[in-house]
Amino acid sequence: MTRLFLALGAALLAVGLYATAAADEPFRPEPGKFPPLEKAYSYRGELVFVDHVNRRGSLRVQGAGGTYFRNAPHPFAMLPYGIVRYHGAPADLRDIPLGTVLRVRAFLPPDPKTSAVPVLPVDNKDKIAGYSGTGVAPAENHVLLLEDEPSYCLREGMVWKLKELNLDKNAGMIVASCEPKAGGDSKAGEDKLTFDAATRIWRGRECLGVADLIAEGTWPANGKKSLDGQAVLLGITWKPTPDGVFTRFHISDIWLDDAAMQRAANTQTETHKAFIRSRWMPAWVDAVEYGKFGRATVTMTLFGGMDASLYADFQKGGSLAVNGSENTLKHAGGAYGPAHMASKGPILNVTKQSGDVPLGSSGIQIQFETDLIIEGIRPTRVVRVCPSVWPQVQVPREEYMNDSSNPEDRFPTPAIFPKD
Repeated sequence: MTRLFLALGAALLAVGLYATAAADEPFRPEPGKFPPLEKAYSYRGELVFVDHVNRRGSLRVQGAGGTYFRNAPHPFAMLPYGIVRYHGAPADLRDIPLGTVLRVRAFLPPDPKTSAVPVLPVDNKDKIAGYSGTGVAPAENHVLLLEDEPSYCLREGMVWKLKELNLDKNAGMIVASCEPKAGGDSKAGEDKLTFDAATRIWRGRECLGVADLIAEGTWPANGKKSLDGQAVLLGITWKPTPDGVFTRFHISDIWLDDAAMQRAANTQTETHKAFIRSRWMPAWVDAVEYGKFGRATVTMTLFGGMDASLYADFQKGGSLAVNGSENTLKHAGGAYGPAHMASKGPILNVTKQSGDVPLGSSGIQIQFETDLIIEGIRPTRVVRVCPSVWPQVQVPREEYMNDSSNPEDRFPTPAIFPKD
């Protein structure tokens, strides 16, 4: 039986249905350096658990063959400069529904001693995990880029081309392939994806259901219909499948046109902008020039992947608050939230890097001066920064760490729950 699963895995690999390596050799990021995307390992899987305050979670990774439902959840952690994309826009882990199938670009833990998730053998992605096959638990579990299907397609210039549907009682199957939007030669294999009455269909400003397309005559009530390669974007999830089906994914959303996708992206962008303004922009410290009596001039690089309007709020002559942070981006100082112990002062300069900017970096460097430097602001350390034009709000208790002396503030244990 194991040989059968491995043979099926080889067939899946031929049509590109599961994780592939973007780099031949494992790569471990270095402190203070943004790693090159081309050295990341690529895979995809279903989001099954989220610990949003510590920027980690678990994916059921699609491996080489095997029975998908048997693949155990695989923990991952976002790198501090790691980017989350949802509906083609910046996002936080809390924005993504469980069950969403995500594309991953990840590395080995930068420092195994401080990893927020299990550290695995470097060759773990090559090991056979019983009936699940290989690739279901890669050691590359520190994520640079995590994106849902439409975000991936928009970034790579891809679309899903719908070939045929088979419909019965508002549910059925669609045959489709993921291909370059520009056309040309494509070796993309065809997928069979399920849909049902809960699948959302977006057209311009409309949110439709399968029953709406049947009522207007676009889709038949029953039977097959050719869709002639109609180009769309898909949201993909996973649902339990009948016995005998190794791997089959489900369509949660269909975006029929650019206007519909843009509306979804705009909504998600506004959600993320409000989130960052209340939790502060992440950055890391490039250099600190110490003066007398606690004074210092600090140079920092803002992390990337966010809306341009957020970066525009950092202006020379404005003022800034800076607080130390864990690599999980959890605020690391102050008993009453991030502003309690933050260093404050004027912005002396704002510069923009020319040329190519590595993923994870904004390419924007800011310099500010403070008369009360705090311990968390040191070269290569992660910080959170807030321009004075952003609102001063109180974040939930689980999102800051007091003085960082209690390790359970970093990674809560079952001890936090009350006992009878």
